[in-house]
Amino acid sequence: MIDFKEMQEALIAGNAQRVKELTEQAVQEGVSPADILNKGLVPGMAVIGERFRNNEVYVPEVLIAARAMKAGMAIIKPLLVEANVEPIGRVVIGTVKGDLHDIGKNLVGMMLEGAGFEVIDVGVDVAPEKFVSVAKEKNARLIGLSALLTTTMPSMKDTINKLESEGVRGQFKVMIGGAPVTQRYADEIGADGYAPDASSAVDLAKSLLGIA
Repeated sequence: MIDFKEMQEALIAGNAQRVKELTEQAVQEGVSPADILNKGLVPGMAVIGERFRNNEVYVPEVLIAARAMKAGMAIIKPLLVEANVEPIGRVVIGTVKGDLHDIGKNLVGMMLEGAGFEVIDVGVDVAPEKFVSVAKEKNARLIGLSALLTTTMPSMKDTINKLESEGVRGQFKVMIGGAPVTQRYADEIGADGYAPDASSAVDLAKSLLGIA
């Protein structure tokens, strides 16, 4: 029988090949894709998130662990869809207009996926209209905006203004982050939350959507 502990440990160690093998073994043994996700992959990524928050591991280790998680997810994603397993939440993330930085955004996306969210990554240099249209089209309840340049931070406010002008601000929670961004700025522009790092972004996303 599949040992979920071993799957978690392989993921924490960033051993993508072993995670893939164990995921395939679990599928062959008839383990449900939801159990593979919730008992194997998500808890492993949660450990990495906790260690990252405590400065026990750094960005490279997180990226390696996320790659291992993706190896498992590639196998179970189609099965989750088939089994109608809903993600815990749907979030649109992107770097705002004028800004081409994506490492922080990618890290947040990986951590959110690792926590069971469906992540729709719209990339970099994203106009307010695009954030709004994709969030509406994909029926997401959360929008995550990233900026690394102080000069592009106003685009975060523009995105919130766009939600307001279309009369849909109440349908979406907006969280923001990036090196120059602060809680004070989030309050100023009317964002629903601010996360200083990728691990906190997961906690914030859950709290904004009322997920325990």
